[in-house]
Amino acid sequence: MVSDHLSKAQIRIERLASRDALSVEERQSKSLEISTKGADALTPAAGTIVSGFLPIRSEADLRPLMDGLRKKRARICLPVILDRETIVFREFAKGAELVKTGFGTTGPDENAAVLDPQILLVPLSAFDANGHRIGYGAGHYDRAIARLHAKGLNPTLIGIAFDCQEVPSVPAEAHDVALDAVLTESGIRFFRCRTAE
Repeated sequence: MVSDHLSKAQIRIERLASRDALSVEERQSKSLEISTKGADALTPAAGTIVSGFLPIRSEADLRPLMDGLRKKRARICLPVILDRETIVFREFAKGAELVKTGFGTTGPDENAAVLDPQILLVPLSAFDANGHRIGYGAGHYDRAIARLHAKGLNPTLIGIAFDCQEVPSVPAEAHDVALDAVLTESGIRFFRCRTAE
């Protein structure tokens, strides 16, 4: 287990190494568990905009979960990195062609509608039992969440991770926005008195 005094960068390196150590078969199996449990737990109203993501490196594969939410008539979007600072969320229509969108990701092209998600499924390096997360260090999601808040929007933030990415404590800073919940292969855990609508 990671000790409490490590820096965010050290925790990120350790937890990503732990995630990378999962075999392809383990990742596939755990990803299916995440998708199944997420589809059971999340009941968005028809038309709710949900931002997912396509896996890079050793991330969980959320495609089955996004398909399940689409069947519940949620509108799915994916993050697209416009420049080093900015991500937007483009609608991911069924069968849409995907293009390279930066930071190793793929997503819909510039013809797709830009949406403001009501639920964000957020990739991360590490998380703790208080809902604090460590991202990948570029701050893309922090800035995207800040922009949504500046528009008066308050999306539900659900971290996506494997159980092996949990740590005893994340060194949170004043500007850090805590997750509302985390979804792992063990299921969904809410940190605040809020549900994903």
